[in-house]
Formats: sequence, C-alpha cells, structure tokens
Amino acid sequence: MSALAAVVPDTSGTAPWHTRFAYLRDRGMGASILVAALSSAFGVLLLSATGFIGAMIAADPYIGDSGLALAVIAILGVILLALALYVAAIVTANTFSTIVAGRTRRIALMRLIGATARSQRGEVATQGLVVGAIGALVGLAAGMAIGALGILAAQRLVGDVAYDIAQPQLLIPAVVVVLTTWAAAWVGSRRVLTVTPLQALGGSVERAHDEFSRPARNVTSMILIGIGAALLGVGAMTGMLSPLGIVPAFLGGLVSFTGLVIGSTAIMPPLLRLVGRLFGRTAVSRLAAENALRYPERSSRMAIGVVIGVTLVTMFAVAAETAQTVMIRSAETAGYPQERLEVLDQFAIVMTVLVGVSAVIAAVGLVNLLTIGVVQRRRELGLLRSLGLSNRQIRNMVLLEAVHITLTALTFGLILGVAYGWAGAQSVLGSVPTQLGIASFIVLPAVPWLTVGGVVLAAAALTLVAAVTPTRLATRVAPVEALAAD
Repeated sequence: MSALAAVVPDTSGTAPWHTRFAYLRDRGMGASILVAALSSAFGVLLLSATGFIGAMIAADPYIGDSGLALAVIAILGVILLALALYVAAIVTANTFSTIVAGRTRRIALMRLIGATARSQRGEVATQGLVVGAIGALVGLAAGMAIGALGILAAQRLVGDVAYDIAQPQLLIPAVVVVLTTWAAAWVGSRRVLTVTPLQALGGSVERAHDEFSRPARNVTSMILIGIGAALLGVGAMTGMLSPLGIVPAFLGGLVSFTGLVIGSTAIMPPLLRLVGRLFGRTAVSRLAAENALRYPERSSRMAIGVVIGVTLVTMFAVAAETAQTVMIRSAETAGYPQERLEVLDQFAIVMTVLVGVSAVIAAVGLVNLLTIGVVQRRRELGLLRSLGLSNRQIRNMVLLEAVHITLTALTFGLILGVAYGWAGAQSVLGSVPTQLGIASFIVLPAVPWLTVGGVVLAAAALTLVAAVTPTRLATRVAPVEALAAD
C-alpha cells in the first residue's frame, strides 16, 4: 500500500501547495519554464524594439509618414516571434512526451484504481499551463527590464525619442506563451491515451523500434512534404517574374517543414544509422549508436529541435548572403554605388542574431531531453555497470550519444537551411536582372561560410554542454541501486 501511495498523487485538493506543485521539481520542468521565459522575454523585447523604431520613424521629419516602413518592421517582428513560439512549442511538446514516457508506470497505476486516461492527460496539460504561466511571467519581467535598459541606451545614442516601455501590448507575448505551452503539453501528453493498467506491472520505458509504428502519421508527413515542395517550386518559378513568389515559397517552407517535424520518427532513424557508422565498432560506440536507433521517439525528439535551430539560422544567413551577392552584381550592372548595400549587410547580421534565439531554445531542449533520458534509463545503465562497463565507458557512451544526435541534426539542418535559403532568395530575387547563376533568372545560393563555421562550433559546444549533466548522473548511481529502481 505504501508503494502505491508513493506513486499516486493527492488529487483531493487538501494537500499543501508545495505538495500539489511538487512536480515542478521533476527533471524537465525547470527547462520547460526556461523555454517559456525565453520565448516571453523575446516577444517583449521584439515588441519594445519595433515600437521604439516606429517612434523614431514617426519623429523623423522626412520619413515620419512612411506607413510602409512601419508595416515591414511590424511584419518582421511577428514572423520572428512566430518562429520562436513554433520552436518553443515543439521543444515543450517533446519534453512533456518524454516526461509522460517516464511516468508510464504511475499513470498505469492510476488507471488501475479507476482514473480515466482523459483525466490523466488533463493533469499533464494543467501542469503545462502552470509551467507556461510561471515562465511567461518571468520572461515578461526580464524582457521589460532589458527593454527599458536598451531603450535608455538607444535614446542617448539617437536622441530623446519619446517612448513608454510599459505598453499594454507587451502582455500579448506572455499570454500567447501560456496558451502555447498549455497546448504543447496537451499534445505531448497524447501517449497517456495508450497506457493500459497492465503496464503498472512493468517498467516505464520508451517504446522500442519494433513496437513503434504510425503509418497514418507517416502518410500525413509525406503528403505535407509533397505539398510543401510543390509550393516551394511554384514560388521559385514565380520569383523569375515577380518578387511575389515569396508568398507560395513561405507557405511551402512552413508546410514542408511541419511535415518533416511530424515524420521525424521515420526520417531521423535512417540518418542516425548512417552517421552511427562513423563511430567505429567498439562496444561503447556501438551501444551509443544503437541506443539512438532502438528508441526512435526519444532520439527523434532530441534531434528535431536542433534541426530546427540550425535550419533557421542557416536559412536566414544563406538568403541574406545570396541577396547581398545578387544586389552587388545588380549594382555593378546598373552603376549604382555599392555603399548602399552596407545597410543590407547590417540588417542580415541583426536578423541572424534574432533568429539565433530560436536556436538557443532548441539547444535548451536538447540538453533537457538528454538529461531526462539518462534519468529514465537508470535500470539500463545499472545493468551495463553490472555487466562490467566502467564509469569511464558509461560517460563515453552518453557523450557519444550526444555527439551522434547533434552531428546528425547539424548535417541535416545545414542541408535544409541551404535549400530553404536558396528557395527564399530565388522567389524574391529571380526577377532581378543579373548574370549570377545558371541564367539571368536563376540564382545560385551563396553560402556564408563564416556563419556556417560558427554554427558548427556552436553545435560542438552544445554537445559538450549537453553531455555534462547526463554523464555525471549516469555514473552517480550504484549498479545494485539502479537495478532495484522502479
């Protein structure tokens, strides 16, 4: 009876608040709050920055009536915020999916004593709502503080521009983050519906590869990828005649990438298998490679966030570099001074930095999921220790798993980023008269190798950081204690 009480939470509402919110101390919840806080703070800073820029434009006697400039700034802010929320939602959904996988036995015990799957899923969604609310409030406060300091510094540089940092619209990102986190937790908890009371007798593990099959999901993924690729093609061809080709190209990129995310459990394992062959044939390297393949849900959740971050940064960098190359060639043809293109270069740097926030959110997701995965594999690691693997071999195995996943995601993300970046540049600049490319209406992608090198170095640093806590946890528990754990 005591064992049952240990895993069944008090739902009567009479428990102290610190007991009812004890789940906030679970592995993964802190990182989820951090993701929500980053998203909320980023949204607040974007609104503050765009609002201040708008105030500057309005105060300018020459361009103060330029509604187009204000509209462009507002649209860019909305797009960047939507990208950050998109990444945050995927990271949060993956985190809660992993947390639910680790609670399989507890959920099964609740089902055994009469709880419904719907009530259990509602409990997880409520936890997501609380996590989102805490993160959104922290992000709102941090964003307003940083925004106020930034605006004060900007006012000293450009002059006294009247702008009040306390704007009612700053609440919008916080509210959207709360709703997004709540929805992501609901989506991530869908596995609750598949947990049966009989699983209370077993361990809480991820589904293995031979148990995992979602043909309907894979078909949906293929359909979305096909539709997205067709729209990208339409955008590229339309771009030969008009910059309006960006409209179908943007929709195509969004639809196709959503298809990649949905079908990640079918797409990532073959790529992981291919990269795993680079690690050699030692026992530790083979274990590291097979761990990523044996549980495709877990490994795909870890990899797809990094893929998204690398793709976004590379896409914007390639599109900006290609646009700059085309405009330089066009300026040479028309005889315009190239100094005007310095503004485009500065704009590209700013955009890359802003998009980098989404990459940071994805990096937090990788560190979080890798740590949760190690915690949930205590029995497996204990068994390996009892079979003779040393602490050093266990650490190397976890580190190689992080390298395996990051290297695969990095390569895939770079390829996708170049492809999407070229499609965006072609859809906008295909009609610009220049001889760059195969023909005057086909633009070849210009790859910013400095940015790519920075992405590779950041991925290497991320791998090391992501493996620090998991490797320490992997060697902390004694083999007998790990084997006896529930």
